[in-house]
Amino acid sequence: MIEFFLPLKKIPTVTHQQKKVRMVNGKPQFYEPEELKEARELFMSLLTSHAPDIPLDGPLRLTTKWLFPRIKGTVNGQYKHTKPDTDNLVKLLKDCMEKTGFYVNDSRVASDIVEKFWADTVGIYVKLEKL
Repeated sequence: MIEFFLPLKKIPTVTHQQKKVRMVNGKPQFYEPEELKEARELFMSLLTSHAPDIPLDGPLRLTTKWLFPRIKGTVNGQYKHTKPDTDNLVKLLKDCMEKTGFYVNDSRVASDIVEKFWADTVGIYVKLEKL
């Protein structure tokens, strides 16, 4: 099992689906906007020190808890039920975990548990375990 916390000042809310397309010589060319590049670089830099020596294989469970800075009217640990959607949050993180060697392919994640909260401490709790 691998378990760690990524402290952040702000949770990146840009999503993997926000890639852009432009036409070059009549052909579509996809690219990442600057905000997505920055979020990817941030995740990659934070994840590297937590990656295992050998990527995990076989069925895995990924648990992530996204802790957003509290706003007026919320309490520490209260579930956040507003945007961004949990599936949009986790996609970029899973891709970055694959690239930094946590698992051989993100298809190995057979179980996802994704939760989001308002919290005094901002960041992402991550647990990766074999099933």
